[in-house]
Amino acid sequence: MKKKIRTTRRDFLKWCAAGSAAAAAPKLSLTRTVSAKENRPNIVLIVADDHGTDALGCYGNPVIRTPHLDGLAAEGVRFSHAFCTTASCSPSRSVILTGLQNHSNGQYGLQHDYHHFQTFDHIKSLPHFLIRSRYRTARIGKFHVAPDSVYPFDKVLSTGRANDAASIGRSPVQMVEQCTEFIADRDPRPFFLYFCVDDPHRGQPFDTRSEPNAFGNRVQGYPGVTPVVYDPREVLVPAFLPDLPECRAELAQYYQSVSRLDQGIGNLVRILKKADRYDNTLIVYISDNGMAFPGAKTTLYDPGMRLPCIVRAPGLQKRGLVNPAMISWTDLTPTLLDFAGSLPDESHFHGRSFKPILEEDNPEGWDEVYASHTFHEVTMYYPMRAVRTRRYKLIRNLAYRQEFPFAQDLQKSSTWQSALRNGIRTYGRRPVYAFLQRSEFELYDLDRDPFEIQNAAADPDHAPILQTLQQKLHSFQERTMDPWIADGSAPERWKTYLWPK
Repeated sequence: MKKKIRTTRRDFLKWCAAGSAAAAAPKLSLTRTVSAKENRPNIVLIVADDHGTDALGCYGNPVIRTPHLDGLAAEGVRFSHAFCTTASCSPSRSVILTGLQNHSNGQYGLQHDYHHFQTFDHIKSLPHFLIRSRYRTARIGKFHVAPDSVYPFDKVLSTGRANDAASIGRSPVQMVEQCTEFIADRDPRPFFLYFCVDDPHRGQPFDTRSEPNAFGNRVQGYPGVTPVVYDPREVLVPAFLPDLPECRAELAQYYQSVSRLDQGIGNLVRILKKADRYDNTLIVYISDNGMAFPGAKTTLYDPGMRLPCIVRAPGLQKRGLVNPAMISWTDLTPTLLDFAGSLPDESHFHGRSFKPILEEDNPEGWDEVYASHTFHEVTMYYPMRAVRTRRYKLIRNLAYRQEFPFAQDLQKSSTWQSALRNGIRTYGRRPVYAFLQRSEFELYDLDRDPFEIQNAAADPDHAPILQTLQQKLHSFQERTMDPWIADGSAPERWKTYLWPK
């Protein structure tokens, strides 16, 4: 008689995700053997914290002052349709550095403190591949993923303590100074610098409620930074936010934090030029997710997902180009490896390199992206999966029967609390009840409803597109071996992995 094996749900999810990541992990052979003498570009990947397209001059905001980022866009390519896959810090950063959806790499939620989510041990990341191909690597500032064995760097120049006004990540000019020696090193190998600021994340303490959060701004300022202060009456209130004095006051602080990080970028460019590294350096600027306001961060609505992506690459023939390709953060690792000449032979990333279409005005075949959110804080379980095309977005809320959970920094914000105190029933353009209680499916026609307010999932006229997008979403979950696949059916390769004959 065969012995029965008792399998817990925890074991099942662990095995499913491990099998998913194993299948998704790129093979270790490289397209070609590279030497230190080749003229491969240096790579600087800049990741801001909670910065949306709403607060950048080059993305259309006439009030915010971001001359250095605008300058990079003028010299390079600005993507108009770039998306994170999850609007939460650690999960998003894991996708940036692995090219895998977070439900596949295991970084389901926040890494720090009691949340303690981390990536599966066997995953191979961007710094791993770059070290193998003889890049020297360094990181500075906010890291927020684990374990270090999965995300190895030759040097840790400084660690950022997220949200702390004393953190090096709040002082971008000082961050650059700590990078100077690494950048100027005459080692013939190219370098990869992972440069992660804390700005413009909300600052601690979060429990301000009636006062605007300072977003890391402080009276004494920061070394080398000239504070850029904004009048709350002049800021632009995005359509998804309520136009209240408390919201405007927080937006003014947010703008100031963005202008501070912009000055750090300007100093980084100066140091690269001084070290004679600028001309042969690929610079990519992105954010992990959208602005830290209710309705953006931790949601799969566009204010949380649609983000800046500025690419300044050596040898560009076109400058100041706006590229409309729909890209996601799963595309970043394969793209950077492609620039480095280190893209694996058989790539099993969930994204693909956009290097070949970087300078195209209207690239074909880049018309949809996928998203996957499961946790933020450990108490914030709300799995969502989404597909977005040019015209439509479908979100599936797998835990739709429960109320949408709030991140503590958003729930305690004076913007949200002021809306509650004033008895506002419509937050921005969305009814508060619809914000808190979601349907299983949310379908939006973005041409007619760009602010994602009118859920068309139950509209008979939209039944064909609903069915098409549901099929796309199910296929996405299958091919990325999502443990949260909704109907309980496991792809055959899962069964082979879990229950081999």
